[in-house]
Amino acid sequence: MPEFRYSARNAQGLLVDGVVMASDRSAAIAMVEQKRCVPIRVQAMEAGAAQAPQQKSPATSGTASPSAKETSTSNSPLAKTANAAGKPAVSKAGAGAAPAAAPAGGGMKLSYSQQYLFSEQLAHLLGAGMTLDESLSVLVKRLKHAKLQALSKSLHQSLVDGRSLSQAMRDFPRIFSPLYVNMVSSGEASGSLPTILRRLTIHIGEVKALRDSVQQALLYPAVLVVIGIGLIMIFMNTMVPQLISFFKDTGTALPGPTQMIINLNNTITHYWWLVVAMLVGAFLLFRAFIATPSGRVTWGRFKWTVPVLSRIPRFRLYAQFARTLGTLTQNGVTLLRALELLEDIAGNEYIRLRMMEVRAAVVDGATLSNALAHQKIFPEMFVDMMSVGEQTGKFSDTMNLIADVYERELDKQVKVVSTLIPPIVMVMIAAVIGTVIYGILIAVFKLTGGLHRR
Repeated sequence: MPEFRYSARNAQGLLVDGVVMASDRSAAIAMVEQKRCVPIRVQAMEAGAAQAPQQKSPATSGTASPSAKETSTSNSPLAKTANAAGKPAVSKAGAGAAPAAAPAGGGMKLSYSQQYLFSEQLAHLLGAGMTLDESLSVLVKRLKHAKLQALSKSLHQSLVDGRSLSQAMRDFPRIFSPLYVNMVSSGEASGSLPTILRRLTIHIGEVKALRDSVQQALLYPAVLVVIGIGLIMIFMNTMVPQLISFFKDTGTALPGPTQMIINLNNTITHYWWLVVAMLVGAFLLFRAFIATPSGRVTWGRFKWTVPVLSRIPRFRLYAQFARTLGTLTQNGVTLLRALELLEDIAGNEYIRLRMMEVRAAVVDGATLSNALAHQKIFPEMFVDMMSVGEQTGKFSDTMNLIADVYERELDKQVKVVSTLIPPIVMVMIAAVIGTVIYGILIAVFKLTGGLHRR
């Protein structure tokens, strides 16, 4: 039976080299995965090459069984040092590559669509039976986008240098969130990386769909605001100057509302730079305010409590929190670690501090549902459903069910807000334009009345 030499990452994160006997390469990959390892390379050995020294493994050789001859880097001095520290072993080449990769990847950023494409393609290739090394090599050639190509190439090089995929992904913090990296790490440890990547792909797709639905709901009101501002500018820059010229020729005194519109037009025309400076100054003051810890908390509390508009971010947090927590716990991430990863999910400092208090309460022995109920940032139905999941032992399934419920509620809220905002914006625009037209018409009526009296 043919022999295949493999290089893989075991459940402890150590780089393991060995030899398995299998009927073909696919069967060899399956045998490596059965050992709860993530295969990096699997290559057929030529006849009589089984006893040849390994070129890239620093480990000493050892025979595991008649069907599998295995050597592990855990026997090397480097691995022993890593084990003593409780960290995965990294080869010298990998240790040297880490500082070089960080500057290159630190500033790289991908859109949700690009993250989805990368995760989906990698999951498909691994699920089809390819090793991690081969999958990243294929992605370098297959992905045409320059950033995706550079990302795949960098991850592949880190893999060649002896680092794990999760370690390599930490060099790209603007692409792979701590949530993403920790799930990949758990997939490497459990030997289920393709499954984890498929779940991450689904998660990214759901987050993207959620984000797109909110953006689409706000697109129409934004268009109305732009059109309204354009109409007001046309009125102020065309009709008002003509009205001023006409009244100067007739020598008629302007009515109060008309004079107010003309004064506003003169201010905008001659002192626009002052208006711009005031707006910029206000913006800079606001940025300085929210740069302080207390300012971020105050702004976060305002966003969380503002009527009507806060409903969308609230329901988005409920749905995303439940979905992410369910996915994390389903893949073996501990509850405390999952809560730590979820602290920044809302992008709101006020909520982050409350979530820190929730995690502290769980550390002290409280159940998650009781800790959330005490903070009063989640609705009662959310907490009650979570409590049922805790009591029945089906926490992950319950959290995914809660996510389904609140994603539907979010869709309803998006529709309600998107229905309310356009008429509100139209009324505001109509009020401004109506004021300008009223100022013009009252002046015209006064002028025509004077002509009749003459």
